[in-house]
Order: sequence, then structure tokens, then C-alpha cells
Amino acid sequence: MSLRQPSLRWQLVWRLSSLQAVFLTVLAILIVAALWVTGSFVSLQPEDETIDAIAQSIARGENGALTLSQTSALAARRAELPGLWFVVRDRSGATIAAGVVPQAYASIGGALDGIGQARFGSNLGGNLVPAARLQWVHSPVGEVQILTGVDGSVSTSRVIAAASIVFFSALLPLLVVTAIATLVAAPLVVRRAFSSLDSAVARAEEIDINRQGTRLPDEDVPREILPLVGAVNDALARLDEGYERQKRLFAHLAHEWRTPLAILQARLDGLPPSPLKERLFEDTVRLATLAEQFLDLQRLNYRFEPTLINLVDVARHVVSELAPLAIAANYEPCFQADEDAVEIFGDRVALERAVTNLVQNAIHHGGRRGGITVHVGRATGITVTDEGLGVPADERCRIFEPFHRLESRGKGFGLGLNLVQEIALLHGGEVYVMEGPRGGAVFRLSFPLAE
Repeated sequence: MSLRQPSLRWQLVWRLSSLQAVFLTVLAILIVAALWVTGSFVSLQPEDETIDAIAQSIARGENGALTLSQTSALAARRAELPGLWFVVRDRSGATIAAGVVPQAYASIGGALDGIGQARFGSNLGGNLVPAARLQWVHSPVGEVQILTGVDGSVSTSRVIAAASIVFFSALLPLLVVTAIATLVAAPLVVRRAFSSLDSAVARAEEIDINRQGTRLPDEDVPREILPLVGAVNDALARLDEGYERQKRLFAHLAHEWRTPLAILQARLDGLPPSPLKERLFEDTVRLATLAEQFLDLQRLNYRFEPTLINLVDVARHVVSELAPLAIAANYEPCFQADEDAVEIFGDRVALERAVTNLVQNAIHHGGRRGGITVHVGRATGITVTDEGLGVPADERCRIFEPFHRLESRGKGFGLGLNLVQEIALLHGGEVYVMEGPRGGAVFRLSFPLAE
């Protein structure tokens, strides 16, 4: 698996987090807007704009009296409110007025100096008094009291400023806390949702060519992923069926080869001795070996019940069986054992086939000279040594691959040594090749010893 491939879990986490953040943002904006409209959260009064414009236009003359400057902000408010009126008073009692001040507010004066801000208005007894706002504010000439009407509109800049205050003071902290909670909770939720796939992944890792019938579990699998699990199980069923047909075909072919090979060997036995007879006899042995190798490959697909096996007996039996063939090929067979018993747990038929393949490999590639030695030791296992050309160093890792043959040696089908390796692995052992003391090849087959 490449690290560049996207993670489905983290994609879901980020998408869920983003979607939740969007929903929370919209919800928070709607809540703030509702509170704002009802005046329960933020109240923007139009007279605030008027009071700010008046305050910034106040100046003081040479004699200390309050004067009024015609600023752009005040001009804009007057253009919007043709009936604009106001009264400005400082702490010393100096006043300045503009517009038509309603009679109800003309004599308020210093009676409300101790009030920071107030709102007035009334329609009691049929007398309508227009609404007005009184507030102490800072101006270029110091603190002044401004009394004015409440008409007008709120500017866009003031709305944006108020919205920013609301966002950074209330909405942003809410979003930050929610985002942190989402990033912590979302991975846990997604991990729990994907936990049902862990058993399917574990079962998938157990799929092996020698374990037919393995299927992915579909219990507790999410409904969206169930079709994928079903498709994989159907594919595994088809593979198992094809593999069984292939095994039956190989087994049938191997059995069918045995009969004509037995007839051919019987006819060769009736011929008078000659070099041609020996060559033909070796070729029939190779064909018979190929048939047995096919059968052995099929046998390895079935599990066996391990029994206690003496490697000394196995190697001695193989050497005695193949000694005539080795002698006929101009070799001197030799069997050596460090002790009488070297025991392991395994299958005797498979072990005999592995040793047989190693000895036959030595016969075929030993150069038809010298000796072939089979040695059994507790520390070394079974070692087969010849005095041929050996195996090149760059080929020693590939020589156990199926159907791999050395280019300089055309004999063989490339299955014998692969079968030896499969048998070794089946018994928890290993096989490897080294250079012999006299330049030949040394194949060592080692296994875990029985306790």
C-alpha cells in the first residue's frame, strides 16, 4: 500500500468535520440574527449615528463658547433627516442647539447631568412627544451632553463593526470549541464504524492457495460495503473451483503418464545392453520423475498428520534406491551418517521425494564423474554433494523458482528443486545451495529437530 493513496477514514473525518462546521456556522448565524432582530442580543439605534456625527462636529470658539463645524458626517445626517434637531451642553453649562427643538425638551438643561444616557418619548393624554435620546459622549472639546431625535438609519460600517464584535466575541469561540470537539469525536465514530471491517481484513490476510474455502465474513459489515464483500467471495469461489479443476487435471495427467512409461521401461529392459539403452533408460526415468513430481505437487496441497521420522532411514533408503541409476551414469554413490537417528516430525513420502530430487539433480548435472555423497547430521540435516560444475553464484537464489533452469544445462523441467523447497517450507525447514569442496554443488536440506 502506497502512502500517497488517500485514507478513506480520514476523508470521512474531514468531510464530516467540514459539514458539521458549516451547519454549526449557519445555525449560529441564524440564532444571532434572530436575537439581533428581536433586540435580545445586539441593539443598533439610528440615533447613535446622529450623536457620533454631532459630537465630531463640536468645536470651541475663541471666547470658549461651543460652536458647530459643518462636517461631512453631519451634512450627510442633515441630508437624510431634514428635520434634524439637537441640543449640545458641556459640563460648564454652555449650550448650542440646531433645528427645531421640541418644546418638551427645550428646558431639560442641567437637570439630567448625572444620567449617562436616557431615552424619552410619550403619547399620554393625547399629547404626542417625539422620541429623543440623551447621552454623554466624548468630543474634540471634551465630554458633552447631546440630546437629539431618534430618526434615521444605521450605516453599513456600523453594522459590520457590530457583526464583527458578535462574531469574534461569541460565534468564533463557539466554532473553535465545536471544531475541536468534532476533530476528537469524528475519528472515534469513524473508527467504530470501520471496526466491522477489521475481521474481513484479517480473514483476507489468511487467503492462501493452500487454504481453499476461505471467505470474507459478512456479519456486521455495513450495507454499503456488503456488495464488495459478496463480489470478493464470489471471486474466491470461482478461483477455488478453477484451482480444483487444475489439480484434478494435473493428477489425471500424471496418472495417465505412468502406464505408457511403465510399458516403455519394460520394453527397454528386454533390449540387449548398450550405450543407447542406458541413455533411453535415463530419459524414461526423467519422464517418470516428472510424473511423480506432478503428483507430489498435488499431494502437497493436502495437509498431513506429522509423525516422527528418522532422516537417516529416509536418506539411506533413497541412496539404496537410486544407487543403480548413479552407478549406471558413472558415479560412485556414498552414504554417510554421523549417528543412527536424526528425528523430525513430518511426512515420510514427501521427505523421500525431496531427497530423491536432490540426488537425481546431482546425477543429471554432476558431469558423469566422481562421487555423489549423501550426508546426514544433527547440525546439518541432509546434504547432497556432487563433483560437477556447481551452480553459479548469481543463480543460487533463483534456482529454486518453478520452471527455472540453468541456460547451460538443458535437462530437467525446473520443478524438482522447487518441489524440494516447498517440502522444506512445509516442514518448517529450508534448503540452500553452496559450492562444494571440489567445485561441485552442495545442497543442504535442514529441518527443526524433534524434541
